[in-house]
Amino acid sequence: MSRHPAVKWAQRSDKLFITVELPDAKNVKLKLEPEGKFFFSAIAGADNVPYEVDLDLFDKINVDESKTSTTSRSIVYLVKKAEDKWWSRLIKQEGVRPVFLKVDWDKWVDEDEEDTKPGTDMDFGDIDFSKLNMGGGPSDFDADVPEVHIVSAGDDDSDTEEEEVKEEEDSAHNEPKAAVPPSTEPEAKA
Repeated sequence: MSRHPAVKWAQRSDKLFITVELPDAKNVKLKLEPEGKFFFSAIAGADNVPYEVDLDLFDKINVDESKTSTTSRSIVYLVKKAEDKWWSRLIKQEGVRPVFLKVDWDKWVDEDEEDTKPGTDMDFGDIDFSKLNMGGGPSDFDADVPEVHIVSAGDDDSDTEEEEVKEEEDSAHNEPKAAVPPSTEPEAKA
């Protein structure tokens, strides 16, 4: 009696990807029929255990344009559909799908995303990025922000000497100073 290998599948409008996960498969046989018959058999393992998959695919296929690729871990079939259309499922059988059959999310593309490439559907409309000041050029964005003196834990909290020097410089220039309201934010502690 033969076993079922793990089978993963994905589709596009024109083709199917069917991956049979069977490490070190030997005597691999595949039979594809135009009406949608997919038959796979092989032996694997030290005991030469037989494996088999027999599926009635949802619709007709083009046998002549279908291809296969074998690696040491799996056998990948690119099965060309007879008509370019999305199938609602892989096999004709409705209801509960076989337990060995899984969706291949690594290859899956949704029907509405098939023709788009990542990033090409982004629409920025009328945004003028040169006016957003994103660090690319000169700006007076922080002209009104007063200089902040960061006090570390070991510093003396009084900076009266610096304030006196600053007042002398300001009075020498005779510029009126705008009053800056005291901050209501709590002091950050180190």
